[in-house]
Amino acid sequence: MVLNIFAFIFGAIVGSFLNVCIYRLPAGESIVKPFSRCPHCRHPVRFYDNIPLVSFLLLRAKCRDCGGKISWRYPLVELVSAVFSLLLFIKFGLTLNFVVFFIFTAVLIIITFIDLDHQIIPDVLTLPGIVVFTAAAIFIVGVPWLEALIGVIVGGGVLFLIGLAYKLVKKIEGMGGGDVKLLAMIGGFFGWKSLIFVLLIASLAGAVVGITAMIIEKKT
Repeated sequence: MVLNIFAFIFGAIVGSFLNVCIYRLPAGESIVKPFSRCPHCRHPVRFYDNIPLVSFLLLRAKCRDCGGKISWRYPLVELVSAVFSLLLFIKFGLTLNFVVFFIFTAVLIIITFIDLDHQIIPDVLTLPGIVVFTAAAIFIVGVPWLEALIGVIVGGGVLFLIGLAYKLVKKIEGMGGGDVKLLAMIGGFFGWKSLIFVLLIASLAGAVVGITAMIIEKKT
């Protein structure tokens, strides 16, 4: 039980760093320095105002210095990271598999929120991710090397062909290169057999998000 609590706290702390990545990577800024700052007044965030989940509640979603509103996105990312850390720890325990799967999940969290904000998937995450996570899948997780390599080829190739066909028919871009690299990374990590399930879930999630956005737009 105690270790589960530590896993949750660890995930929340990592989630705080993921927020930095989500904010700075699209802007081409360093994720290492300077330390966290208020996006409104640029004042450095005090260490006691940077406690994951807790500080957001204590500050009532406002900057201590300028009173600027703190986005709900920050505690949400921290909570999502904490929950996944706990779930993965329950499944794998304190093992290399836990580390690998948690890092993979953290990268997906960063990609998800950057894509929501900017409709881009940074190459700095997916290109190294294809190599690193495919290698981790083969040598640590135990995915057969052929399944992993086919996963990379099929994962990237399927979306590339779909995008190419859409462009030939509609004469406009239908699939970004970032999506192609992302599915190649996922295919390399889980193996080609996972791709049908991944594509199905992605399609369902995209449909839900799209319909929700249309409903919100009509109401506004």
